[in-house]
Amino acid sequence: MTTSRAELAAFLRSRRARISPADVGLPPGLRRRTPGLRREELAQLAGVGVTWYTWLEQGRPINASVQVLDAIARTLRLDEAEREHLYRLADVPAFTAQPAGCPLEPQVQLILDSLTLPACVYNGRYDLLAWNPVYADLFPDLVRRKGTGRNALWHLYMTPKCCMPFVNLADELPLMTATMRANFARHIGEPAWENFVRDLSAASPAFAAAWQSHDVAVPGSRLKIFRHGDVGDLRLSTQSMLLAGTPEARLIVYTPADEATAAGLARLPGLRPLTGACTGHGVALPRDALRG
Repeated sequence: MTTSRAELAAFLRSRRARISPADVGLPPGLRRRTPGLRREELAQLAGVGVTWYTWLEQGRPINASVQVLDAIARTLRLDEAEREHLYRLADVPAFTAQPAGCPLEPQVQLILDSLTLPACVYNGRYDLLAWNPVYADLFPDLVRRKGTGRNALWHLYMTPKCCMPFVNLADELPLMTATMRANFARHIGEPAWENFVRDLSAASPAFAAAWQSHDVAVPGSRLKIFRHGDVGDLRLSTQSMLLAGTPEARLIVYTPADEATAAGLARLPGLRPLTGACTGHGVALPRDALRG
C-alpha cells in the first residue's frame, strides 16, 4: 500500500467513525464493536458496492471517479476542506497537486516592513519564512529559533505551559493542526514533511493525538488572544492571504480586535518579550537579533 493510499484509508475510517446510525436515520442495532457506521451501511447509503468501498478503505490501488467520491463525501457529511482532502488523497483529476515550493519574492519582505501591524509569512507546514519588526516584538522566542524550532506548530506544542502566552490555545491549536493536515496531502512521501510529522508526534503526545484524528481545515480569519506581562491581553484577528508565485505561502496580518489591543501594540517596541506567567525561561534578546 502506498503512503497516499494508507492516508486515504485512515481518513475514511476516521470520518466513518464519527457518523452515528441515528445521524442517517438508521437504528442503532446491537453488537457494534466500533463507533460510527459499518462499511456496508456507508456503501449502501452512498450507492456504491460494499466490496469496492471496502477495497477503497483498505487502501487498495483502485480508481475512484469524482461522482463516486461526491456520493461518499455527502454520506460522510464532509465539509469543504475535508472534501478537497478526500479528492486529493484519491488523486482525482479535479484536485491536482501544486508545484514544488519556491523562495519568496524579495518584494514580500518590503511589504512586511511597510506594515505597522504584526505580519509574517508561513508555508503550508507553518514554518516561519519571513516577518516584520512588529511581529518580532510580539513573538521574539519563535523568531530567534533556527531550523525546526522556527515552526509555529512545533513551537506551540513544545513550549512549556509556564511560558505559553497564547490564552485561547486550546481552541486554535487543533485548527492549526487540521490546516497543516490538509496541506500534508500534497506532500505525502516527501521526507521533510514525513520526518516533521514523525518527530513532532514522538516529542508531543498532544500533537500525535490531534494528528491521528485526521481532522482537516482551511486557513481563515481567527481571533487569537495573547497575554503580555506589560500591556495585558492582546486580542488579535488574523487575516490570511495566499502569495502568488509561492505555493502554499500565506501572508498573515494580525489586526487589533479592540482599542485596548491597538494601544498595547503601540507600546510593544522596547518592552520585554511576550511570555506567559513564567519568569525563569523567557530571555530578552537584542532588538537587532529579531529582524527578518
